Amino acid sequence: MGKKIAVLGTGANGASIAADLTNAGLDVVLIDQWPEHVEAMRANGVRIEMPDETVVTKVRAYHLCEVCTFDEPFDIVLLVIKAYDTPWACHLVKPYLKDDGLLAGVQNGMTVDAIADAVGPERTIGCVIEISSQMFEPGVIQRQSPHDRSWFAVGGIHEATAGREAEVQEILSHSGTTEISADIRSAKWMKLISNCTTLATTAVLGVPIAEAATTPGMREMMLRSGTEALIAGQDLGLKIEPIFGLSEDDVRNSNRLVELLLDKLTSTYIQSDTITTVLQDHMKNRKSEVGDVNGWVVEEQDKLGKSAPVNAAILEVSARIKRGEVEPGPENLELIKTLVAG
Repeated sequence: MGKKIAVLGTGANGASIAADLTNAGLDVVLIDQWPEHVEAMRANGVRIEMPDETVVTKVRAYHLCEVCTFDEPFDIVLLVIKAYDTPWACHLVKPYLKDDGLLAGVQNGMTVDAIADAVGPERTIGCVIEISSQMFEPGVIQRQSPHDRSWFAVGGIHEATAGREAEVQEILSHSGTTEISADIRSAKWMKLISNCTTLATTAVLGVPIAEAATTPGMREMMLRSGTEALIAGQDLGLKIEPIFGLSEDDVRNSNRLVELLLDKLTSTYIQSDTITTVLQDHMKNRKSEVGDVNGWVVEEQDKLGKSAPVNAAILEVSARIKRGEVEPGPENLELIKTLVAG
């Protein structure tokens, strides 16, 4: 009998993954907190628009408030939500996760321990995700990275999950290349380095990642942000791990790791018009994950009596955008420089 799977959080990435699993014939339900999106999926299925094809998939979609109607517990829950929503979402689904079930945080940010605190480390799987997608209309996803340009890494943090990472790997392999990481905390930190380089950093300019990277002075600022994240993790004893399909030799023998990650991301996983999730949030006037990415670097360095001035500046400019004090635009690069200079 096949595993019962739930995808909790079916925005652009979650809906893309859930549609892939459904098309693979897996037993999967979709749970989301946007009512119009759930109703659109129920009425018309999920429409995934990719560069070379469009796929419409009929799915079983549920409102967040309908979780209480579920009768059978899940074997696997894929948590595909914003990092800051992790604690409450885990506690919501915990009663519906089998005693020997697994909850995989398919997210940005250092969320593994928050998941473990909620459901227990013996049921926790960490995951690194690299998919480029966006959604501005209920039920309709623009996925810029099809399966051959989507990538995941999964790993446990408790001896009880040893060998079981392959269960989640098999499921996610229907949506992209999936590897098992022996040190998932470090792998997620590596992704956080990449996120610090690109997500909020380019979003403050209001343009796609590729365009931001060619803006005079911006690539240097992106790399400085990522370097601060690299230092923060090293100060905590985290280890350099290969992600994005890079080899151990690639990452361990590089003296330009942050630049290597940026070049791999921009050459393999994104298109010229790909905008970050943080810019999408700015456009929708929603809370972004900047606090869980750039803010993590600032907070961890502050605990050690150190500073991360570029990430602190990006955090501040992002907050001003959310408050409506400034708009995303190229002039924000000068604002970042001013804030960094103090």
